Amino acid sequence: MGGPMGGQFLTEEEKKNQPKVTPELLKRVFSYLKPYTKQFILVLLCIFVSSFFTLLPSIITGKILDDGLLKRDFRALVYYIVLSLIVTLAASLIGVAENYINTWIAQHITFDMRNQMYSHLQKMSQRFFTTNNQGDIITRMTSDIDGVKTVVTNTFSSILSNSITLIIAMVAMFQKNWILALVGIVIVPVFTLPTRKAGKKRWTLTNESQQVNDEVNGILNETLSVSGQLLVKLFGKEKYEYDRYENANRRMIGLNIKESMAGRWFRVILTTFTSIGPMLLYLAGGILMMKYDSDITIGDITVLVSLLGRMYMPVNSLLNIQVEWIRSMALFKRIFDYFDIPVEIKNADDAVTPDKVTGDVIFEHVEFSYEESKKILKDINFTLNAGKSIAIVGPSGSGKSTIVNLIPRLYDVDSGSVTFDGIDVRKLDLGFLRNQVGVVSQETYLFNGTIRQNLLYAKPDASEEDMIEALKKANIWDFIEKQEKGIDTEVGNRGLKLSGGEKQRISIARIILKDPTIFIFDEATSALDSISEKKIQDAIDPIIKSKTSILIAHRLSTILAADEILVVKDGTIVERGSHKELLGRDGVYRELYETQFSKALLEEDGVSELEQYIWGTQPGDEPDDDED
Repeated sequence: MGGPMGGQFLTEEEKKNQPKVTPELLKRVFSYLKPYTKQFILVLLCIFVSSFFTLLPSIITGKILDDGLLKRDFRALVYYIVLSLIVTLAASLIGVAENYINTWIAQHITFDMRNQMYSHLQKMSQRFFTTNNQGDIITRMTSDIDGVKTVVTNTFSSILSNSITLIIAMVAMFQKNWILALVGIVIVPVFTLPTRKAGKKRWTLTNESQQVNDEVNGILNETLSVSGQLLVKLFGKEKYEYDRYENANRRMIGLNIKESMAGRWFRVILTTFTSIGPMLLYLAGGILMMKYDSDITIGDITVLVSLLGRMYMPVNSLLNIQVEWIRSMALFKRIFDYFDIPVEIKNADDAVTPDKVTGDVIFEHVEFSYEESKKILKDINFTLNAGKSIAIVGPSGSGKSTIVNLIPRLYDVDSGSVTFDGIDVRKLDLGFLRNQVGVVSQETYLFNGTIRQNLLYAKPDASEEDMIEALKKANIWDFIEKQEKGIDTEVGNRGLKLSGGEKQRISIARIILKDPTIFIFDEATSALDSISEKKIQDAIDPIIKSKTSILIAHRLSTILAADEILVVKDGTIVERGSHKELLGRDGVYRELYETQFSKALLEEDGVSELEQYIWGTQPGDEPDDDED
């Protein structure tokens, strides 16, 4: 009877967004049951037997009355009582078996769906994760798929169980007496009308009460927080806020009283109608026995009354099953919407894995956009030869990080091409390509675990000596050596137990251990203090000199280490050359130098020596006028 009282009505949003149930959707839903067909058939068998056994005691009751009590046959009385108890116990045991198999099927279906969803999400491009809300992605993976268990264990089994119970009960009633069976069938729908009406009323009141409760909580959160209270006091709004709270509180109390009384009236109506059905059967049965000398017995009438009582719950559940069915289909639709998102970045059918690599990267007429209406990169052309390094500089939002993200195919170009050793990256095996590229980004990410576990993420078979060597090259071994647990030190969630510089150097060690063909440093020294920056720069410099590298930086010391500098503005390479060449052109680079790089320069130690290196002068020399 709890159906209507427990939210068995669609909200306005659910009504508006209810999915269109098509044969294709149903086929797709039930495809997840296909691997477990045998188990599902066993569940059906359990439901049928359990439903039959559950109704059997009601039929046996008639025998207890007619053959036992009325005939004064004690042996028959004991026999039927014991039989009723055995049947009840058997029904319960079969119900436990049914519940176990049902739960087993549900858990395995969600296991399959989670694996399928996780595998699918792993194939999504960066565009998907930057466009979609992370909370929504996690919801699809967790609560949405968890909801499938409820659909399998409750909704589907409820439809089957209630339908079978109704059919068996109706067959049993018609076998006893078709006239009384018809009377009972007519009564059942009448009984459900007040149930649904009262339930809908209470559902409406519950929703209204919840909305007001949310309003009350909102007022409390806003006005009783530190910032909220400060604002209330500074503007002298204590009386205003009290009146607002008092008004919402009064409305909530009124709705709570109405909701409580709606439940009371519902119980009165329910009790009345559940009593009317049996009374009408007793009346009709009495008329048949007394007026028409029917051969119907007292036991038969009792059985019919008992079976009628057993029909109330299944009928009520089936009348409300439409709501659960729509919600279930909506749940599957949400999950399928994610499954149907096409994989944007995937291996070509004829993907290649070269035997040897050097690391030449060429961008030819590359165009790229996150949205069709807005171009991010326009006609990008440059060549990075193996063993050389390029620095990419430019104003914030100019497309610097987007350029380097195209190399490991975090995104694909709209037009033009990015080639690696003369092969379009879209033709290379994706796993192979990404193994050749190592990225150290500004936002360093360490997994919750030990330093060792984070390093082994790059190279699972790395030896202790390999890891220590990488940590030394990253200029972080001295710090780790002093820790109580050394390389097994816990870094915390996202590396929060470490400083920004320590995390960044461990990240560099991880990339060194990976030993890629191309190193990409994307603002690797950004937002760090000068001491941390110096240690990271000391770790990066040997890599830049010996490996193919791309540097995105706003620190002058990092930029100067590159063989060539590319200046990007509004998605276009507007300048290229050496530091001295670019300063002499009085363009974007010089503007960046005067507004950003020179400020960073003043924060560094040994400014005068670095200035001498930049201008190519000796102490005491003055820079040439044309280079000023």
